[in-house]
Amino acid sequence: MKILSTVLLTIVFTIQIQGQTTPPQELSLNSGPIEDRFEYIFKNSRNYREDGRRYEVVRYENLLTLKGHTLDSLNALKVKLKSTEGIVNAQSEEIESLKKSLNSTKETLDNTIAEKDSMSLFGMQMGKTGYNVLMWGIIIGLFALMIFFILKFKSSNSLTKAAQHKLAEVESEFDEHRRIALEREQKVRRQLQDEIMKHKKSK
Repeated sequence: MKILSTVLLTIVFTIQIQGQTTPPQELSLNSGPIEDRFEYIFKNSRNYREDGRRYEVVRYENLLTLKGHTLDSLNALKVKLKSTEGIVNAQSEEIESLKKSLNSTKETLDNTIAEKDSMSLFGMQMGKTGYNVLMWGIIIGLFALMIFFILKFKSSNSLTKAAQHKLAEVESEFDEHRRIALEREQKVRRQLQDEIMKHKKSK
């Protein structure tokens, strides 16, 4: 009876794992689900009562046959579980591979975003904001220098024009002075010539 109880519990557990439901069919010891085979044993057994308890009398050959079928079912279930375990392990390895691939892709994406948000200046990586600030600073500095040199040029140009104008005035005054000096010289020569002529006539 202990063997029968153990076998019954094992079969019930097996049936729960397999979760199989079969339509009603003719009971047989050598075909059909294990549950139906146990039902066949129950229906083809004899019973009697003793001391207020009910006992089932089962043929020993039927028990051996049922035991063999039960062991076969358990072995098939073990093979199926082993196959399922192999599938689960393969899927776990595939998941790990996908995780690694995802991490690699994420790292590549992070590097791409970092490169996109940074600029290279003289071999140094700078943030986009810092790069823009530096570039605008250089542009504003160059613009300020340009304005400074333009103002300096205008000032120098004004001074140059003033100097040229002054030089022209000096040259004009010099020409006028030279003309007057030349006229004086000519006048003095004429006077000297006249005096010489007068002196000759007086002799």
